[in-house]
Amino acid sequence: MEAKKEENSTQEKTLFDAIAQEDLTEFKNILAQYKGSVDMLDENGMTALQHAAYKGNKDMVQLLLDRGADVNTGQHEYNYTALHFGALSGNSEVCKLLLDAGAKPTATNTVGRSAAQMAAFVGNHHTVATINNFVPRSEIAYYSVPQGQQSEPHLPAFLVDPLHKFVLGVNVHPVRLALNIQHIPGLLENADKCSKVLEMLCKKEMTRGGDTNEVMAFKYHYLSYVLREIHNIKDKKPSSDKEDKKHDIVEVFSKKLLKPGKDGVSLDLMDTFLKDCVREFPYRECTTFHQMVSSLTSKDPPPALTVINCTINGQRGFVDAIPYCSTCGEEKPAKKCSKCKSVQYCDRECQRLHWFVHKKACNRESSAPTSTATGKANIDVQELSSELQNLVAG
Repeated sequence: MEAKKEENSTQEKTLFDAIAQEDLTEFKNILAQYKGSVDMLDENGMTALQHAAYKGNKDMVQLLLDRGADVNTGQHEYNYTALHFGALSGNSEVCKLLLDAGAKPTATNTVGRSAAQMAAFVGNHHTVATINNFVPRSEIAYYSVPQGQQSEPHLPAFLVDPLHKFVLGVNVHPVRLALNIQHIPGLLENADKCSKVLEMLCKKEMTRGGDTNEVMAFKYHYLSYVLREIHNIKDKKPSSDKEDKKHDIVEVFSKKLLKPGKDGVSLDLMDTFLKDCVREFPYRECTTFHQMVSSLTSKDPPPALTVINCTINGQRGFVDAIPYCSTCGEEKPAKKCSKCKSVQYCDRECQRLHWFVHKKACNRESSAPTSTATGKANIDVQELSSELQNLVAG
């Protein structure tokens, strides 16, 4: 018995060492041989899962969860949970794994800080958004089962995972949401059903009593609003236009929002659309609604998209230093316009959607040579222009 305990103790120490050194191969070997509970504690009361989360090592976290690691256990001196450590690591995928496994996002440390608050403190804003936007799959799945006298559920079972993925999205730019609707199977074809379920989720969230999450309720409403607009455009499309119908619907919606307003500002029409969304939020007595209205009606109001994004994802600093896609607002886009190099895009699809706006300002006279390496990161404007002439009228 003593020999067994000593063997386990040695394996536990080497397991912690493997995590510290991020040696995944050694970690797998030790874990395969170790027969005890993976919720063992080190001398500081930390579990292997907490160490792996702090390192931001997704593979190690997944392996420990597969072995039954408890996401909410541990005896850390300052009550940090695995989610706290994952948040501090800045790895959003690790936080998503922990949340899926049942980590409590409201758990606080000894100074009363949640995991999201700690992530915000160290500037891991994407991690903050991941935690704040998390919704258990069961919340969506509830509507895939007939309730009471229902003969059919509100949501077909095959739409549970697509809708859950849509809800978990962090980028709330309406064009990015439209692109997500296009690319996530089933959402576009069932936009009306998904929109209605999201409004039900909004109502459910606002009637939880003390556990009400006003921010999540508004997000449900916002996503529903975008889906409903997409559905309305889809209904107006002639039934004969079946070829490229998905593509056309997203294009119509995106260009409607990206089209420059009276003063040439592309956010004018988007602002109107988003303000209408806020105005239609049915729970006007809640704090979140009043805060948004106060911001939107202030003397020098920020863009409505900024207000909505800050409401859902939280305030953040140093935003000016982060590059964004000019079409969908995605952070750190991989491509640049090959001519002017002054605007950035996620990919050719985003540039194509924005070209009708950007082509007037693009520096066509630029003769700066483009190296082969740089060319891979740029989108050729001449090629895109020819492609667009064949696809759509500007």
